[in-house]
Amino acid sequence: MRPEQITAEALKHTNGDRYLLSAGVAKRVSQLQSGAKPLVPTEKMEKSVDIALKEIAAGLIEIKA
Repeated sequence: MRPEQITAEALKHTNGDRYLLSAGVAKRVSQLQSGAKPLVPTEKMEKSVDIALKEIAAGLIEIKA
């Protein structure tokens, strides 16, 4: 899936609220950098931001307002 498709899919889980999405991504990135295991398959040297977006787009991470 292309990056813009991943972002569009992730936005569906926040009702199009980009601020809420960015806050959710930031929180998940912090968790990943603190040692949390990714919930989606990752590629070598993939950035935490990309992993977090993929997890949200897949519906594996719930973002609450």
